[in-house]
Amino acid sequence: MSGTEFKVDTSKPVLVTGATGYVAGWIVKDLLEAGVTVHAAVRDPSNSGKTAHLTEIADASAGTLKLFAADLLETGSYAQAMDGCGVVFHTASPFTTSVKDPQKELIDPAVEGTRNVLETARATPSVSRVVLTSSCAAIYTDAADCRDAPNGVLTEDVWNTTASLEHQPYSLSKTLAEQAAWEIAGAQDQWKLVVVNPSLVVGPSLQKSPTSESFALVKMLAGGSMKMGAPRFGIGAVDVRDLAQAHLAAAYVEDAEGRHIVSAHNTDFLSMAEALEGRFGADYPLPKRAMPKWLVWLAGPSQGISRKTVTRNVNVAWKADNTKGKLALGLSYRPLKESMEDMMAKMVADGAFK
Repeated sequence: MSGTEFKVDTSKPVLVTGATGYVAGWIVKDLLEAGVTVHAAVRDPSNSGKTAHLTEIADASAGTLKLFAADLLETGSYAQAMDGCGVVFHTASPFTTSVKDPQKELIDPAVEGTRNVLETARATPSVSRVVLTSSCAAIYTDAADCRDAPNGVLTEDVWNTTASLEHQPYSLSKTLAEQAAWEIAGAQDQWKLVVVNPSLVVGPSLQKSPTSESFALVKMLAGGSMKMGAPRFGIGAVDVRDLAQAHLAAAYVEDAEGRHIVSAHNTDFLSMAEALEGRFGADYPLPKRAMPKWLVWLAGPSQGISRKTVTRNVNVAWKADNTKGKLALGLSYRPLKESMEDMMAKMVADGAFK
C-alpha cells in the first residue's frame, strides 16, 4: 500500500536474513512476486517444516527462491548467501521477552549478528544498499519515555537511553544492534544503510506457528487470560504487510536515508482487543473493560511483568510521529481492525486456540 512509486530492481539477487521469520516472510513474498531472485538465509535449509511456506510462495511467483544456511553468531557464514546480491535485508534478530540470560539470548545474537552481516556486506562488492529491521524499541523503552521526547512525541531523532540488562533487555538489544549498524555503515562508502523502526507488528503470519511475541499477546487477549479486563498498556502497532512494503521502499526508493518510524496506530492492549470484538466477541472471551492500574501493578510480577514496567506503561499514552515514513517511503496504513481480524482469523485457522 505504497504511494511513492519505486521500481523493484530484478537484475541482481537480494539477501534476506532470518527469512523464516514473521516479518521476513512477507518481505520475501513481496520480492518474489515482483520477480526478484531471493537468497533466503536460514539456520537449516533442510528443515522443510520451517521453509515450506516460502517454497510454496516461490512456486507461485515470478521470482526465484534460493535457500542458504547461515548463523548470526558464525563469522562469515553469510558470505555465500550474499555473493552477487545488490540489496541485503537484515531482519534476523531474536524477539522474545522471556529469557534467562539476556546477554547471551538477546544482546549477543542481535549485536554480533548485525556486525557479522554488515561486515560481510563490506567485503561483498555487489552490495549497494543494506536495509536493517530495527525497532521502535531502539527509540524508547516504556510509553513514559514519550513524555520526555520533544513535544511528547517519539521521532527518528530520539534514541533509547532507558533500557538495561535488568529492565527491558529486548529494547537494549535493538538499540545496541542499530548503533552497531550505523557505526559500521559510517566507516565505509560502498553501500547505503536505510533503517526501518516498526512498532509492535500485527497481522496474519504466512507460517503456521510463528514465534513473535505479538501472537502471545493475541492469545492472551482472546484465550481468556484477560477476560476480566485488559490493561491500557500504551503501545504502537503496524500491519506486517504494510511493514513489508516499507522494507521494499527502503530498498528501492533512491532518496531513502536514515531511520523511519513505521507505526500505524498509537494504541493499547484494550483497544487491540476491542478491534476483535465485532467479529470474534461471540466466540472468544475477549476483555470488555480496562483492568485498573493498581490491580495490574499488584498482579504484574506473578505474570512476569515488573512493577516498573506497569508504572511506566499502563494508562500511559504512546505517541510516535510516522510522518517521515509516509513522505519518504510513501507508506499508507491499514485500519487496526483489519490487521487484528486478519491476524486472529489466521490464528484460529491454524489451531492456535484449540
